[in-house]
Amino acid sequence: MGKEFEIRLDAGLDATPEQIWDAIATGPGISTWFIGRTEIDNGEVRTAFGDDWIPAGTITTNDKPHHFAYGSQPAPDGRFIAYDYLIEGHDRSGTVLRAVTSGFLPGDDWTDEYEAMQYGTQLFFATLVEYLRHFPGRPATPVTAFGPPVTDWPATWAALHKTLGLGPAPRPGDPLPGGGQVYFVNPHTLGLRTPTGLHRYLRGFHGALVAGHALTAPDDTDWTALLNRL
Repeated sequence: MGKEFEIRLDAGLDATPEQIWDAIATGPGISTWFIGRTEIDNGEVRTAFGDDWIPAGTITTNDKPHHFAYGSQPAPDGRFIAYDYLIEGHDRSGTVLRAVTSGFLPGDDWTDEYEAMQYGTQLFFATLVEYLRHFPGRPATPVTAFGPPVTDWPATWAALHKTLGLGPAPRPGDPLPGGGQVYFVNPHTLGLRTPTGLHRYLRGFHGALVAGHALTAPDDTDWTALLNRL
């Protein structure tokens, strides 16, 4: 049967349309807030997540600095995903960014994947907003690490929160030891802003806790070892 989906998000920002454009329409920019490392070349958007590449997206709209859109080609089973960004500059009142993620998930067992996609998309957009509010134009190094398969998610989240110096139910605005704060939480993700960048933890769709960070300053933490200790 499958599932068509459309996720709409928007935010008002003090960043200029050009700063927002650089963050959503260039490879280094997307790499500061999306998962993994993104490259744009010859009209294609390609993202490496760990050792794998997410299916490439073909650019369909490239109207700088107002409208950028791209999407994957439909697979034989109909699966595809598309991203569409509108940037609306307003004199003396900042800039509005509108984002639409849409696509199709095939089969009858789409529920878990759709749930994970919703939660992940919310985190990535919140990270984009956080980046534009606190680090606009600053380069960031994407870091991805995977923990072992998780059998008890509540216990794993509790262990992570304790390791990070957070309470059992962190909320946006909660401070972090060493500086920074929580900027986003939902049932599958946690986003932190620290002096070294934007740190994200995600419940991976295939059963592992994933660290997906965008580091704006040197950080020598062994993220895989940290996840393995939980």
